[in-house]
Amino acid sequence: MYTVYILRTSLNTLYIGQTNNLEKRLKEHQNKSSKSAKYIRYFQSSQLVYSEEYGTKIEAMGREYELKQWTKAKKEALIAGGMR
Repeated sequence: MYTVYILRTSLNTLYIGQTNNLEKRLKEHQNKSSKSAKYIRYFQSSQLVYSEEYGTKIEAMGREYELKQWTKAKKEALIAGGMR
């Protein structure tokens, strides 16, 4: 199972990623480890605000790419439950 997720940073920016182990990935981001996304390391904190599950890595990568093309307003609507 693969997860596409959105994190909200302490400065209210959004980060989108995908992983096959969400719990482990969130810990990497929180600990600001070398495996964490460089972008996330610049912020004091981040929190998970949205996630979707997919059966294959290809599907998850496709959805991650799609979401990254969206405007912030459209991403916020998704987070608020306005669309899928």
